[in-house]
Amino acid sequence: MNERDDGHDLFGDSTLGSANDSGTDAAQPAAREAARAAARRNAPKSEARAEPQPDLFGFAAPASAPATKPATKPAAQRPARATRDDDAEIEAREDSEPRAKPPKPAPGANAPKRRGRGVLPAVATQDTLDVAAALPASVRLGTSSWSFPGWRGIVYGEDYSQSKLARDGLSAYGAHPLLRSVSIDRSFYAPLTVTDYLRYAQQVPDHFRFIVKAPALVTDASVRGERGEPVSANPCFLNAELATREFVEPCLAGLGGKAGALVFQFPPLPDQLLADPAAFVERLTAFLAALPPLPQSTDPAAAGDAPCYAIEIRDAILLTPRFVRTLRAAGVRYCVGLHARMPDPLRQAAALALMDGEAPAGPLIVRWSLHSGFKYEQAKARYEPFDKLVDEDPHTRVTLAELAARYAMAGQPVLITTNNKAEGSAPLTCAKLARAIADEMERLRGEMALDAAGDATPDETPPGAQEEAEKED
Repeated sequence: MNERDDGHDLFGDSTLGSANDSGTDAAQPAAREAARAAARRNAPKSEARAEPQPDLFGFAAPASAPATKPATKPAAQRPARATRDDDAEIEAREDSEPRAKPPKPAPGANAPKRRGRGVLPAVATQDTLDVAAALPASVRLGTSSWSFPGWRGIVYGEDYSQSKLARDGLSAYGAHPLLRSVSIDRSFYAPLTVTDYLRYAQQVPDHFRFIVKAPALVTDASVRGERGEPVSANPCFLNAELATREFVEPCLAGLGGKAGALVFQFPPLPDQLLADPAAFVERLTAFLAALPPLPQSTDPAAAGDAPCYAIEIRDAILLTPRFVRTLRAAGVRYCVGLHARMPDPLRQAAALALMDGEAPAGPLIVRWSLHSGFKYEQAKARYEPFDKLVDEDPHTRVTLAELAARYAMAGQPVLITTNNKAEGSAPLTCAKLARAIADEMERLRGEMALDAAGDATPDETPPGAQEEAEKED
């Protein structure tokens, strides 16, 4: 494929221009604490709010919400972005708030019988078992978080509260034949400890892999206020030392071999950084070079299952050939992020083609976060309680299935997680996607068999017949 110069992104759009990179100052302890405090303030605190909030990726509240004051900003400037993410709402809250001990029932009271401490998984249907058996072990599908009571009968066997599922539901989730991965997103709001990661790892089988998001402490260029508005530059932005200490080391120590992809997801960047994408790429290059190397598998057959770094962005203008070459040189994967701010997966696949060449050369990592055309709060209100598919997206599903089948047939691992806000119910999206991947792999095997049969067909022309025909001519 012909590469455009760095004056254009991979979709043919020109960049915003250039500006000199002013560099970053060393992060001071007080500044670090301020950034951490801002991240904690902006972490989701409640399922229901008094009024809709802007989401992490720059979307304003739904049309019914009060409008912001446009007169105070130039027309070309984007509105303030909140750091609300599109997942991990209950997970973040339940694991961060202190839990009060339930009162003991009075002796002799007619209290209901207590359920066991565990969460029961739903009984898998034969169709689910058949699809799971048709997928290679290296194809791992999953969801963004797991604490959704609406998944009763889909993932969980009984009614459980959100808090119960957040604490104890992962083991039942991991028992589902098709759910071989999950995205830990609460780590975006504040760094997790080794104990946090270890608790997750102990609840899932050995073949399970986690996608883990790095803290906004090092991926958000702005320190944000109470409503997510940027109030100052983040001095910890792209600080590799902090990323190593607060994210990489505890993640690997706790998850061990179950660490799949360590994703640095960058929220939308401020306009001054987007004005010079090349300067951002230079800073990113230095950041990636300073990260510690990840452990590699000693088993050549399982080399692709080792953990990897991945980068996910929310600004399509950054997706230039230089950006992709930077990731390739650093041994870092591009994470296909499906969100209203980014192009569809077919167009993002151009980045993968540029990174890998003619054949897949590394794992496929995808996070399907939001249905195109919807804002976060709109999708949430439309799809809750996330127990059925509401707005199916066959175009995205087919494109992902073709990508996944291609990578799987090349022997590369596939990690895809979906959000409830993609189609209405993340585990049901996984089920449909799994079937599509299995069908596409079967189709590709059929094509390969026909090609092999054609190559093996003997020449039916009798010996010497061609020479005799040429003499007669």
